[in-house]
Amino acid sequence: MILVTFPEMRPLAEDLAPAIGADLRELDWHRFPDGESLISLPGKLDGADVALLATLRDPDRLALPLRFAAATAREMGARRVGLIAPYLGYMRQDRRFEAGQAVSAPLFAQFLGQSFDWLVTVDPHLHRIARLDDVFPIPAMRAVSAPLLASWIETNLPDAVLLGPDSESQQWVAEVARLAGRPHEVLRKVRSGDRSVDVSVPESAALQSGTPVILDDIASSGTTMARAVERLLDAGTPAPVCLVIHAVFADGAHDAILSAGAARVVSTDTIPHSTNAIGIAGVLTDALRSLAAGLDLPAAGTPRLAPNPAERTSE
Repeated sequence: MILVTFPEMRPLAEDLAPAIGADLRELDWHRFPDGESLISLPGKLDGADVALLATLRDPDRLALPLRFAAATAREMGARRVGLIAPYLGYMRQDRRFEAGQAVSAPLFAQFLGQSFDWLVTVDPHLHRIARLDDVFPIPAMRAVSAPLLASWIETNLPDAVLLGPDSESQQWVAEVARLAGRPHEVLRKVRSGDRSVDVSVPESAALQSGTPVILDDIASSGTTMARAVERLLDAGTPAPVCLVIHAVFADGAHDAILSAGAARVVSTDTIPHSTNAIGIAGVLTDALRSLAAGLDLPAAGTPRLAPNPAERTSE
């Protein structure tokens, strides 16, 4: 496999490439003054399995470069082209909430499926979509970060009390709490706009018995976490630690959480950020191997993915 990384993902790529036995190369992305992109892929790709590594924190900016890169890899002779997207954007809008709205989750999945043969991502933001395969026309594998989060908690905050900031976080918080052997609670969120949120804190003896750890899969505007921090401090708890899988952090979000009184903000490296403290190369490696095994391939140290359906017809 040849792992071609977008420039900002180089640190993760350097951990991932040796783990999967891949040849690491970096994509060149030149942006012209008018905003158009020129994508250049390095080296020969004849007959290779190519994996592009790009996190989709800003999917509108990345969509065309990804498409150009995948198409160019095929033109250069790549046998298959996959996408490793540690953070997968556009999973929020999974139904039409108002008349005329685009249902972007399946639309974006179809868009990616037109360019790639397979996808691996970390803990996508799924609610009414049960599985990635329900919307992706290509094999898609979810890597799970819960064991990494639980291990970090056990090492750094053995007295942690895990808190989900809203009902949507229940799935992440319950599993991490189970793995870490720590108690957990879920707070109640009331949202009245993109940046207008309030959070209520339940009366619980557990909240006074250790270090509160607010866990969520995504921190975007930071409003929900900031409100949860404020309400916990109002309730008399120690300053909470905020643990985030995907550090999206729109403008000022990280500062807003710290200003609210958080002791610390910690994230995985699915999206490059100064808060990154938990590496996900290991779970990506496991997911790649599981994907390869699920596609009926011989066991091997390096993932080798099954041929395209078109290739199968010639066998």
